[in-house]
Amino acid sequence: MNKVAIVTGGSRGIGAATSKLLASQGYAVCINYLARSEDAEKLAAEITADGGKVMTYAADVSEEADVIGLFDAAEKMLGPVTHLVNNAGILFTQSSLVDLSVERFNKVMLTNVTSCFLCSREAVKRMTQGGAIVNVSSVASRTGSPNEYVDYAASKGAMDTLTTGLSLEVADKNIRVNCVRPGFIHTEMHADGGEPGRVERLSPLIPMKRGGEPEEVANAIAWLLSDEASYVTGSFIDLAGGK
Repeated sequence: MNKVAIVTGGSRGIGAATSKLLASQGYAVCINYLARSEDAEKLAAEITADGGKVMTYAADVSEEADVIGLFDAAEKMLGPVTHLVNNAGILFTQSSLVDLSVERFNKVMLTNVTSCFLCSREAVKRMTQGGAIVNVSSVASRTGSPNEYVDYAASKGAMDTLTTGLSLEVADKNIRVNCVRPGFIHTEMHADGGEPGRVERLSPLIPMKRGGEPEEVANAIAWLLSDEASYVTGSFIDLAGGK
C-alpha cells in the first residue's frame, strides 16, 4: 500500500515533528495548516531536501467544504489517503470557567472537536482498503485543567470519546483509530495560553521532572499508524512523564 498521510495543524509543534518523521518513514505527507504558510513551506522544503514526498494545503478543518477540498487535493497530488493525524487544535489565555465567554468555548469546541469529526468522517469514507487514524488529544482530558483551560480539556475529552466510538464502528473495515494524550510538551501552544514558560514551572510536579519534546509524541503517533500496531485500535497512549 502506498502510504499517504494528512497531518492537520502540521506546520508547528507536534504536527511538524510528526510530518517530518512520517516523511522519513516513506509516507507521502500532506501538511495542513490554517495561517502559518511560511512555517508550512519551510517544513516542506526541509522534507523535500531529505528526499521526502510532501505537499502543503491551507484549510480550516472545522469547515466541511475545506475538509473535502483538503482530501481531494491530497488524493490528486499524492494518491488515496491511507493515514490521518487529527492534530489541529487551539487554546486561549488561562482562565477559570466562570470567566469564559460562550464565544470562546464554542470556538475551542469547533476547532478541536468538529475538525476531528469532519476529517475522520472524510477519511473513513475514502479508506476503502483500510487505514489508520490517530487523534491528538491531551492529558488535560483526564485532569480537567482547572483554572487554566477547562474548555480545552472538555474538547479533548470529546476527542477521547470520538476515538472510542469510531474505533468500534470501523474495526471490521480494517481501519484502526487510536489516540495519543500529550502533556507538558515543549511547544509554542503554551505561549498561546499566555505562559510560554508553563512547562518549566510545572516540571517539578511531573514524576519524570521534565517536559516532553514534540518528537517523543511523534514517535508514538508513528507507531500507532504503522503496521507494527496492526492489532491496536481504540487505545490511548499518554505522554506526560508519568503525570
